Amino acid sequence: MQQENEESAHIKASTDLAVLPTNNTEYGTKDYWQKRYAQEADSSFDWFKTYKDLDQLFSKYIASKGARILMLGCGNSTLSEDMYSAGYQNIVNVDYSDVVIECMRQRTRHMDKMAWEVMDVREMHLDDGSIDVAVDKGTLDALMCDKGNVWEPSAELCENVRREVNEVDRVLAPGGRFIWITFGQPHFHMRHLQRDSWDVAVERLNDGGFEYFFYVMSKRV
Repeated sequence: MQQENEESAHIKASTDLAVLPTNNTEYGTKDYWQKRYAQEADSSFDWFKTYKDLDQLFSKYIASKGARILMLGCGNSTLSEDMYSAGYQNIVNVDYSDVVIECMRQRTRHMDKMAWEVMDVREMHLDDGSIDVAVDKGTLDALMCDKGNVWEPSAELCENVRREVNEVDRVLAPGGRFIWITFGQPHFHMRHLQRDSWDVAVERLNDGGFEYFFYVMSKRV
């Protein structure tokens, strides 16, 4: 544990404004992320919240630290490392950027129970019902970056989101949970999450100014 904490202490958070896209729609493209992660090889970036902000909610909704956890669009976030250090060690991290997967594999080589796989969250090579908890922190939001009206999202946006959510539904075991951390408000996003296979609950996190949402889709047994 001490070694893991010492390793994490050497990871610097990215503050380079040069990696920001010229247009927000680039967040939804693989090419943007390949280039960004190549520039951020020794850095990390956490969208919305870090593990210390979320640990109580994870404790509430993840029944066991031995749960099979899928990190969707893991990027170079420290979330998986922090969860691993807290005892959640059965984690499969997926991202469609081979650049970031290799960087993260090397960065966490001392965390030998954690896996890193190159996969598109819209078409995952995982068995049906093989995951207990799927976590999305920013990936769906990236797919939702669109030039259109938030009240009337484009057909392409809806299709990309549908594909990810359907894949999560497929790989999630009965009784499993899909957790999405976002600033997206329910009146915009609930339409994308409704499925006959699960129930949806929403928790709110307020840091004193900006409100975040913790969506929990619990799959029926």
